[in-house]
Amino acid sequence: MNKENTMPLTTCEVQTLDSAHYMHPFTDHKALAAKGARVITRGEGVYIWDSEGNKIIDGMAGLWCVNIGYGRTELGDVAKAQMDQLAYYNTFFQTSHVPAIALAAKIAELAPGDLNHVFFAGSGSEANDTNIRMVRHYWATLGQPERTVIISRNNAYHGSTMCGASLGGMSGMHAQGGLPIPGIVHIEQPYHFALAPDQDKDAFGIEAAGWLEQKILEVGPEKVAAFIGEPIQGAGGVIIPPKTYWPEIQRICDKYG
Repeated sequence: MNKENTMPLTTCEVQTLDSAHYMHPFTDHKALAAKGARVITRGEGVYIWDSEGNKIIDGMAGLWCVNIGYGRTELGDVAKAQMDQLAYYNTFFQTSHVPAIALAAKIAELAPGDLNHVFFAGSGSEANDTNIRMVRHYWATLGQPERTVIISRNNAYHGSTMCGASLGGMSGMHAQGGLPIPGIVHIEQPYHFALAPDQDKDAFGIEAAGWLEQKILEVGPEKVAAFIGEPIQGAGGVIIPPKTYWPEIQRICDKYG
């Protein structure tokens, strides 16, 4: 084995165990079994190494989440210190702890406008599930419990749970389990290159944002709770909407509350 590989088993042995026992997400398992997984053994900076010693630039940053690079030992040090002091405690029942308070305060300091409260979740899927519960509870608290419908977009990605996959607009995920769940509807994505390549981009941005207003009127403004959208559609193809899109989306959201 290459010196870069610290595995006690050979690549072939690990691939055999992987194929026999590990279920990969978003994977053709027949192809995986035939070819075998690329086994990643370590990372440093923007690079990762596989079990054969190949050094690879990780352009995806893990799954777009290792933004500060691999091998940051100072993060391991502070994580260990916190685990030694207090590995976990819940914040239910009028209880809190300093790390959660400090992080929430820092996020509030950095966030724009009046975004000054933070709710933590274990993943993006959980966060978006919680978004649905929160926004529906918000409207119920204001005396409008009928405002429950969430509008999302085709080809969006908002997670892999039942609610998260429903918010997302990917047909392959919707085919798994009869999704989307009731109360979630979709509009077309603002993909200028695919939908209107000959149209002026700014004009297309206004038109694409207008699809939200059309859907609000179709559903009924009194039934719509929220619109959700990725600023840049990541998993859908790194789709960047025209610069006119989001200001018009905001105007429409403000118009209908």
